[in-house]
Amino acid sequence: MKRELPDELKFLANRRAPQKTCDTSLAGKTCVVTGATSGVGLEIVRHLAGRGASLLVVARNAEKARRVLQEVQSRGGVPVGAVLADFADLDQVRRAAGEILAACPRIDVLVNCAGLHSTRRTETKAGFETVFCVNHLASFLLTVLLLDRMKESAPSRILQVNSEGHRFNGLDPDDLAWKRRHYTGLRSYGASKTAQLLTTWEFADRLAGTGVTINAMHPGDVRTGIGQNNGWLYRFFSRHVTRHFLKDPVISGTAAGYLVSAPELEGVSGRFFHLTIEEKPAAHALDRDTGRRIWALSLSMTGLSEEAVGGPADPS
Repeated sequence: MKRELPDELKFLANRRAPQKTCDTSLAGKTCVVTGATSGVGLEIVRHLAGRGASLLVVARNAEKARRVLQEVQSRGGVPVGAVLADFADLDQVRRAAGEILAACPRIDVLVNCAGLHSTRRTETKAGFETVFCVNHLASFLLTVLLLDRMKESAPSRILQVNSEGHRFNGLDPDDLAWKRRHYTGLRSYGASKTAQLLTTWEFADRLAGTGVTINAMHPGDVRTGIGQNNGWLYRFFSRHVTRHFLKDPVISGTAAGYLVSAPELEGVSGRFFHLTIEEKPAAHALDRDTGRRIWALSLSMTGLSEEAVGGPADPS
């Protein structure tokens, strides 16, 4: 008799499983994608553009953003624009949100894909640990600032590009800046992705009944440029060893396209997917008591109030 893998290891099977697809037209839909100039984010942009969506990409580098716009326009001429923001600076995220709202009368899809992995601890100018700021606080802030427009555009969907890396954990609500613990890149990355998942469940509760859904995905074990900000040894190992075991990120674009458009997922919210297969996250990422604490800390760190999200979740 074939034994079923425990929940903690099902990602090993899911990575090899056949994935779902959706090819319905996205013409008339406006999609905002962060981290859109390379890797997973770029493949998501390419996929959505290929299905006719109007796009607004959020990027840190102006030249890379320009190249993405040129590519999208040359492939099919769908409407596409760019907003620049460094997600290590929350003031830039706030400005970007204002520009997005000015450019987009409606937002049907928001894909939070910007991400960072760092093998050494650094701080932003505001004093946040950089990986936590880029991977969690920035996307949290941007999502809240765009929520009213997405409610007006409902039905609409938010997709958090998360990671199986959340299983490394590392999240300590009393030491989010890693000032009292030994810092490692994997645990810092895991902490940021765990925080994003915990607040995804909180968002889902608060958005119930609004027509806005929010889900998270692992984008597959794919080749990306994440981590190339690190030292030469990391870059060498990544390029000459790890890269050979990874897949083409085109699978990430196809999976994200399915999650933000499949009719069978209309109304589905607060779930985690390995590519397109629903999966149970690690137990620490399902701790709702910790989630409520991280939610409150995220609001405080980004200068937001509960009213900005629409009020507290229904405790029932």
